[in-house]
Amino acid sequence: MQSFRTEIEDPIVQKDIIDLEKKIALFRDGKIDDERFRSLRLARGVYGQRQEGVQMIRIKLPFGKVTSQQLHRICKVSDEYSTGRLHITTRQDIQIHYVSLDKTPELWAELEKDDVTLREACGNTVRNITASETAGIDSDEPFDVSPYAHAMFQFFLRNPVCQEMGRKFKIAFSSSDKDTALSYLHDLGFIPKIVNGERGFKVMLGGGLGSQPQHAELLSEFIPVNQIIPTTEGVLRIFDRYGERAKRLKARMKFLIKDLGKDEFLRLVEEEKKALSYKTVEIDTNAFDVEIPTPLLEVPKVTVEDTNAFEAWKKSNVIPQKQAGYVAIGIKVHLGDFYTDKARALADLIKNYAANELRFSLRQNIIIRHVKEENLPFFIKN
Repeated sequence: MQSFRTEIEDPIVQKDIIDLEKKIALFRDGKIDDERFRSLRLARGVYGQRQEGVQMIRIKLPFGKVTSQQLHRICKVSDEYSTGRLHITTRQDIQIHYVSLDKTPELWAELEKDDVTLREACGNTVRNITASETAGIDSDEPFDVSPYAHAMFQFFLRNPVCQEMGRKFKIAFSSSDKDTALSYLHDLGFIPKIVNGERGFKVMLGGGLGSQPQHAELLSEFIPVNQIIPTTEGVLRIFDRYGERAKRLKARMKFLIKDLGKDEFLRLVEEEKKALSYKTVEIDTNAFDVEIPTPLLEVPKVTVEDTNAFEAWKKSNVIPQKQAGYVAIGIKVHLGDFYTDKARALADLIKNYAANELRFSLRQNIIIRHVKEENLPFFIKN
């Protein structure tokens, strides 16, 4: 296991993985109990299975975005450490099963070679931040929410404020008022708005499912984009401080808001925000404001033989993009399960003939983005 320690460039990530390795050794030696170890491994994406001796690994993919290189890396670890089956979750993660606990540090180190993490994919943390899979291409969106979801992910990853909360915390970004990311079912939900030329978000608070489903309440009709992170931190700090810890079924934020009352909860959040060392956080969108890359290979010309079937496929699987001349292709994945052979073929397809990016959806499907409409006959054949 020594090799992976020298292969990780980021010292913070390296320390995290080595810490997991050490805690596994302590657990094996009986020096830490199961409950303490459980909290640590869950916050590192390692989830127990019913089958003894193996774990489910949850791979955290912010807003479901994955590149060809990352998908190939995920396939590699799935084949080497698991069974070659990939499962898309309703939070746009990937799960693999039947992984030996002792192998999880090596697996994590392999993923980090292509900037893929397990950190805080499970446990009482800020879970994977989800977003509409059409964000950035949605013709109804005021602006692309992807960079804001990404900034939120980066800010709260390993952030001390959300490592040992009473319960998990879920955040979603919808691309428009159609709310395709289901913000009203999240602890915090963000819907983009432009008011007097300024970007911001309508923010929903305290939604959730479970045995007592709760529709989110309105936190604000408009919060400028540079205030969404301080607002989120204020909410997290109040949830962490006042939330239920003894009774797990009552530990979600919706119950805390009910107990305190919405007005008192929001008052506490505003007081907490005054104590933060920053009142705004500027979010860089430059990495997302780029031209659609040209495919590496020229797309072969393909003749459509069954035009009726082709038109039916376009109607059910093809989404027009806001970028003129481009479309996205939806791929239905039964129960969210697919295998590494198909995933590798898909990774090569998007690298060579699309824009080297796909997104997993909340409904456990796949979206290929930035396909020229004239090239659709080639994609239906492949």
